[in-house]
Amino acid sequence: MARPIWTGTLSFGLLNVPVSLMPAERSVDLHFRMLDSRSHTPIRYERVNAETGEEVPWKDIVKAFEYKKGSYVVLKPEDIQSASPEGREAVEVETFVDASAIGPEYFERPYYLVPGKKAEKGYVLLRETLRRTGKMGIARVVIRTREYLSAVMPKDDSLMLVLLRYPQELIDAGEYPLPEGKPASYRVSAREMEMAQQLIESMSEEWQPARFRDEFRERLRKVIEKRMKSKGVLVTPEEEAAVPGNAATNVVDFMSLLRKSLDTKRRTPAKGQAAPTTPGRARPARKAAGKTASKKPSRRRSG
Repeated sequence: MARPIWTGTLSFGLLNVPVSLMPAERSVDLHFRMLDSRSHTPIRYERVNAETGEEVPWKDIVKAFEYKKGSYVVLKPEDIQSASPEGREAVEVETFVDASAIGPEYFERPYYLVPGKKAEKGYVLLRETLRRTGKMGIARVVIRTREYLSAVMPKDDSLMLVLLRYPQELIDAGEYPLPEGKPASYRVSAREMEMAQQLIESMSEEWQPARFRDEFRERLRKVIEKRMKSKGVLVTPEEEAAVPGNAATNVVDFMSLLRKSLDTKRRTPAKGQAAPTTPGRARPARKAAGKTASKKPSRRRSG
């Protein structure tokens, strides 16, 4: 079984549920190395100075941002560290939204949230409440050294955490020449629409993902298997993660925590007022990156 990316807590209100963040996807790509055809030895990539052609050792390499062609500002390690998020192993739900409110373009990468020891009650409570209300939790999560926006949602018996793209990462569809207007503007007749609908209905069936395979990869794998011998895989035993001391487990008084959460739920304060704080709670996560000015799509004449 895969190892946890981290083990920490999933929190909403004052409830803290011990969880492990586990990958929900696996790479099935076939990776190739480049070899010298004369000797079948690997070809090595080298870090070369663009002017002198000499190889540069890692100790002499620095990171820089190219703010215009050929002009750079060099960043020190402490500069990058100062912008890094606090490495807390936690998923703190900031708000809940309708599951249908988030378009597919925002979803990026899935993970599973697996409950810790004796944490099933809080886990099931959130999972079933999200299912009944049709909501998703919006949270920030730190994975390795980067902070991500994420959605927490129920999926069968699991809670999934799916990384979300920020709005500024998406391209406005208005930047592309797309056909606007009604079907009649493109001489699409009612009869054609009806026949297309009949065709789609005749080809429709229940979604069965197991039917669809990466056939190219499977054929290539068979070619490779003819040229290699199978090798054993060493599997190391996994250690059971410790449960955080402040975590909510099955023996916690959930009704009390839920009442306190409802009584102390925070709202955005008016300008000039400080946000209320709750003892024992970490400060709220930073707000999302500033809004970027969106370009209005140019009007196009339908032809």
